[in-house]
Amino acid sequence: MTSDAPQVPTRDNGIFRPEMIFVIGAPRSGTTMLERMLSSHSQILGGPEPHLITPLAHLGVWDKVDKAPYDAILAAEAQKLFVSRLPRGEADYWDACRAYCDILYGRYLQAHGPGKRYCLDKTPAYALVLPFLARIYPDARYVVLTRHPIAVFASFAESFFDDDWQEAHRHNPIIERYVPAIADFLRQDTPSRIHVRYEDLVRQPEPEFQRICAYLDLPFEQEAIEYGRAEKDTLHQQGLGDPTGVNRHQRPTTASVSKWVAALLDHPDRIELMRRALAKVSDEDLNTVGYPRETLWAPLEKAGAMKVKPPWASLTRYRIERKIIVRGRALVRRVPALRRFLQRCRLFLDVLLREQ
Repeated sequence: MTSDAPQVPTRDNGIFRPEMIFVIGAPRSGTTMLERMLSSHSQILGGPEPHLITPLAHLGVWDKVDKAPYDAILAAEAQKLFVSRLPRGEADYWDACRAYCDILYGRYLQAHGPGKRYCLDKTPAYALVLPFLARIYPDARYVVLTRHPIAVFASFAESFFDDDWQEAHRHNPIIERYVPAIADFLRQDTPSRIHVRYEDLVRQPEPEFQRICAYLDLPFEQEAIEYGRAEKDTLHQQGLGDPTGVNRHQRPTTASVSKWVAALLDHPDRIELMRRALAKVSDEDLNTVGYPRETLWAPLEKAGAMKVKPPWASLTRYRIERKIIVRGRALVRRVPALRRFLQRCRLFLDVLLREQ
């Protein structure tokens, strides 16, 4: 049963405890589009990706940072010893993590969404620290979005690596990392969650968004689906997120559902790369996220010998920047002298810009 009345965040020891929504999904799986839809709802405040949880998860108690400006091993052991001497042990540590997040989320909600019920955080990297996040926010609502794994990787390679699939995989093997992590989360009994497939959301946005609103105990608002027609706000303008796709559309579209097929045709090296990546993911995990192995390659097999021309991508400033970065990285790897020169330049600039 939904409630139209805005709900005020509760207080706990003087700290506002906002009701939280976390959109969980791999990079390039449609999470930005879903976040825009949810943020267009009158009772939800969204915004740019805050990346609060991932650094907090690697302070040493839960997990450590191997490369940090301190001795990560000593810091982790020292913090664990300190936590063990607290009155309630780890329970006090989790309370502290929750208080830290509640203050930031709560004050963000109060400043930018007074009267709204939920604060929403959509940061794809959270999918890799879900057990930690669930310990801090066991009472949050989790909207888990999954997409065809090859479609995710194809979009990732195109958007961030100028369609260099090998370099994209070297940088981040997202299929092997994200599919098992999300599948394991979906199999857990708690916390509360709803699973949405990207393909279902863009093909039938109304019933899927109705299902999401019912899960969130919110009234369905048709206008939220038309997220591009909503009044432009400044919260999303400088934030991280989808740099190439979501701003081109006003509502969910099926334009990218089978785009990955064209990216694989006549590219046996890419097909082999995806076969190797998927071989490292279990059948159980693929079934759990909604893409059984026996159906994964069906769109490509259906295309067969048909020549499917990949859609032309406009040359935006972002794409030009990515081309320069990708080609620059490759050049630095090939020319050791250039790498040494740039390292000396970086040292010089670090000294020049060092705060007094």
